[in-house]
Amino acid sequence: MIRLRQIAAASSRDLLILLGVVAVLALMPLGVSSFTLSVATAALIFALAGIGWNVLSGFAGQFSFGHAAYFGLGAYTVAVTFTKYSISPWLGLLLGGLVAAIFGLLTGWISFRFGLKGAYFALATFALAELLRLTFNNFDYVGSGVGIAIPLAGGDSWGTLQFENTPAIRYFVALGLVALGTLAVIVIKRSRAGSRMLAVREDEDAAASLGINPLRAKLGAIAISGFITAVAGGYYVMFLMFIDPDLAFGPFISVVILLRPIVGGVGTIWGPIVGAAVLSILGEVTRSLVRDPPSFLQVIEGVNGLDQVMFGLILVLVIIRAPDGVIGLFRRFRKRSSQ
Repeated sequence: MIRLRQIAAASSRDLLILLGVVAVLALMPLGVSSFTLSVATAALIFALAGIGWNVLSGFAGQFSFGHAAYFGLGAYTVAVTFTKYSISPWLGLLLGGLVAAIFGLLTGWISFRFGLKGAYFALATFALAELLRLTFNNFDYVGSGVGIAIPLAGGDSWGTLQFENTPAIRYFVALGLVALGTLAVIVIKRSRAGSRMLAVREDEDAAASLGINPLRAKLGAIAISGFITAVAGGYYVMFLMFIDPDLAFGPFISVVILLRPIVGGVGTIWGPIVGAAVLSILGEVTRSLVRDPPSFLQVIEGVNGLDQVMFGLILVLVIIRAPDGVIGLFRRFRKRSSQ
């Protein structure tokens, strides 16, 4: 009974935090440029993908270096069903999630049945993403290397998820998806299924000795993870209005996805959102510094690629100083302050 009260209290606290975060982020479109709003929308999309990655790698402890596979499957499902069959992108998001979940179950069953763990599992996920990239790059049905361009509806259209006249709506849809993804994670983490995932992450053999089926826990994690990541990929298509194999399945996409929870805090509910915010702000600061530096740094003005070098160096320092993420750093600071 005490345990149930603790779970209810923790869940209530998380829900209140979620409401507060959504309320603050809902103010973002007020008084910002269209470019800044686009950057914020992209940040939310990859925060959602990071939430998906975190379920498998953070909660279940199965590090994935190929989540572009699920992201790309969701993206191409929306693109193909919309352009070839006139299926609403809203339904396409769900279909893409199901396709990715099934793909995750099949590939996960093979990987886990053969005992792939750690670096071997990470390499297997990377290989699967590359396999999909090469396959789609030579598959005429999905546009091969040319990709798929989404036809413009003109103006604002909820049915086609296109908001040419009101880009703020596009941002709010992304915010709504992130809120739903976070809500799902809150429920999962406090559930029995989430407890099994965490037990498998901590010690798979010990979890098995307690009657937990590690294979079932990991398959559940990979299916949920694939579904959420695919929804992010599907919305990414409607954000860019275009997709090709490199944009969908490229290694860069996998890195972008996993960096969000790693910087924010792996295995935490809020890590992907915090990481997305930190990386977006850091990216804008380095770009602005190179584009319009102060007088004593005029020598760096307009230097091609310098902003990326600065971004990478700062990111390395952040990871070194906060190996358990920004949230972990905050927790350590709070613990020291309370002593």
